[in-house]
Amino acid sequence: MNNAMTHETKDDSNILVVRNLKKYYPLSKVALGKRRSYVKAVDDVSFEIERGTTMGLVGESGCGKTTVGRTILRLHDVTGGEVFFEGQNLANLSRRELRRLRPDIQMIFQDPYSSLSPRMPVGEIIGEAVRQHKIVPKSRYKAHVLKVMSDCGLQPQHFYRYPHEFSGGQRQRISIARAVALMPKFIICDEPLSALDVSIQAQIINLMKDLQEEYGYTYLFISHDLSVVEYLSDTIAVMYLGNIMEMGDKKKIFENPMHPYTEALLSAVPVSDPDVKMDRIILKGDIPSPVNPPSGCKFRTRCPKVMDICAKVAPKFKEYEPGHCVACHLYSQD
Repeated sequence: MNNAMTHETKDDSNILVVRNLKKYYPLSKVALGKRRSYVKAVDDVSFEIERGTTMGLVGESGCGKTTVGRTILRLHDVTGGEVFFEGQNLANLSRRELRRLRPDIQMIFQDPYSSLSPRMPVGEIIGEAVRQHKIVPKSRYKAHVLKVMSDCGLQPQHFYRYPHEFSGGQRQRISIARAVALMPKFIICDEPLSALDVSIQAQIINLMKDLQEEYGYTYLFISHDLSVVEYLSDTIAVMYLGNIMEMGDKKKIFENPMHPYTEALLSAVPVSDPDVKMDRIILKGDIPSPVNPPSGCKFRTRCPKVMDICAKVAPKFKEYEPGHCVACHLYSQD
């Protein structure tokens, strides 16, 4: 999984290929011979997303999920590694080259209240980037924005209204419309449901599914809610303290979780049947600091199946069945 990829090895079936991605934030300057300390928010992450599919990226708060999405989009500079979008390494692009590529990669942000300008009407919010990037001719500008609004469940009379006049669910529809108005190929969804009521979440999930079926969008869906990820995703990556612990097809992850952390997350998913008794796995303690992570396996301080080797050697991220990769000493590392 971690083999380096070059432009010559581009796979047209994968719209995005991430190799050994790192994002470190410096905490202190070098002084008196002391080494500089870093927050290792993303530490050697690799994955691929097939065109027209959805990959769910899950984990506890603070594990680095959002940083992965923002670093892919180059909202944060890349510390190390490679991010290939349709064969182009985004990490090496200049600002001008990146700007030309922006319409193809969009992001839906977590908070629909702070991500929309309160001083702009909805039509301008959705259409501003359409005009800047000249997505459609001027003569078709308003018709294009109204079509996008209709696709996202917004009414024509909303065109001249302001964000404060809308509910949270409607604001998230505006955010989605702003992203899809540019006719992108790839959309990063940064926990777009976490600020919404449960009843509204279902509507937004169905909207995203409908848009994907109609326009063939590829999603990276970042979430901590495994029940939502199960419904939306084709593949799932489980992240902990800057590393991916397990990754594979949705069915394999839910039916045969191999990593103890994945097992614990799945045991916390509520079941609607009151007669079904869940064997809840309670993880002790808090996530360690990314500034000073544990030696060996980062999960060992909370793992119910920890062994002596876990403190000494970091497990390799290996494929144990087709498309199912795990980093754990419970399985052969040779």
